[in-house]
Amino acid sequence: MSGKIRNYYAGGNTAKGFYNLYDSNLAGLERLFILKGGPGTGKSTLMKKVGKEWSEKGYDIEYLHCSSDNNSIDGVIIRELGCGIVDGTAPHVIEPKAPGAVEEYVNLGEAWDAKKLATQRKQIEALQTQISAAFQAAYDDYAEALAIHDEWEEFYINNMDFAKANDLTLQLITQFFGENSLNKPADIRHRFLGAATPKGPNDFIPNLTADIEKRFFIKGRPGSGKSTMLKKLVTGAEERGFDAEVYHCGFAPNSLDMVILRELGIAIFDSTAPHEYFPEREGDEIVDMYEKTITPGTDEKYASEIAEVEKRYSEKMKQGTSHLAEAKALHDDLEEIYATAMDFKKIEAIQSNIQKQITEHAGGSATDKIAK
Repeated sequence: MSGKIRNYYAGGNTAKGFYNLYDSNLAGLERLFILKGGPGTGKSTLMKKVGKEWSEKGYDIEYLHCSSDNNSIDGVIIRELGCGIVDGTAPHVIEPKAPGAVEEYVNLGEAWDAKKLATQRKQIEALQTQISAAFQAAYDDYAEALAIHDEWEEFYINNMDFAKANDLTLQLITQFFGENSLNKPADIRHRFLGAATPKGPNDFIPNLTADIEKRFFIKGRPGSGKSTMLKKLVTGAEERGFDAEVYHCGFAPNSLDMVILRELGIAIFDSTAPHEYFPEREGDEIVDMYEKTITPGTDEKYASEIAEVEKRYSEKMKQGTSHLAEAKALHDDLEEIYATAMDFKKIEAIQSNIQKQITEHAGGSATDKIAK
């Protein structure tokens, strides 16, 4: 039986530029392979093949998806074995903590024809410059969109009953934890709920909550206290020794969009656009922040002003997406140049060597797992 696959983002194109949470997810790994090499050198394909092989052996796999390419991944983790592989090229540069002992650089550049690439130098440099400019334009658009979003939030912050918001949060903390606590340090992992991608916003909520018994769908408006409530729930979990997967907003990374407490079988997440979902399973429950904390009639009172702000925000977000799509198209052109200079048989040999090292690191545990 194949292992479970969990998909998430650990890096994103945000209003703060490219923002990564890799360290939180790589912490504790005993063996980490950091791939170096240009675009089109087969990094994502290599990681997918390794993940597939170990999944088929019955191991749970975590795929760290790429926010700049919907079809690529930036990493794969086999947490049961304490092993992982990540793309260590810009912008997601991984800083080794114990080079050689834990982390190992893998140079895929060994498989390219440097002389062939040298003949394309000017085109490569031009494409890299254009790609950087497209990403920066996207980040500028998202930064402007965030400023507009702050305007949007003000309508609700100014009409919010903070005492009621605090009471609701305390009710949820009591409902989730009761008097329970665990005699261990909490394992807190920071990730992104979704990401701004060349194809628009994307998330993996259905996958991440597939085996969760109780899901809470937070409804509300910008500025209605959703992120603040989630942050307090994380603090409550940490104080009581409960592990938490903390999912940040892929647009505004200082805000939270979801918390999963797997030991309790609970997930609670911001279920408003662009990641809007509705209850569909037994145990699903809505937490309506607008209804419980915002002055009735606020939507109606400021309808025209809110519509104008929402329109400006939407336009900026669409512009940002178009620049990401532009960067992706240019990156595809760059990948083609590198792909034509690659000896993929050498890449397969590198992949086989990584597989061998993971198997050796796993020792007898791999055989035991397969036997089960």
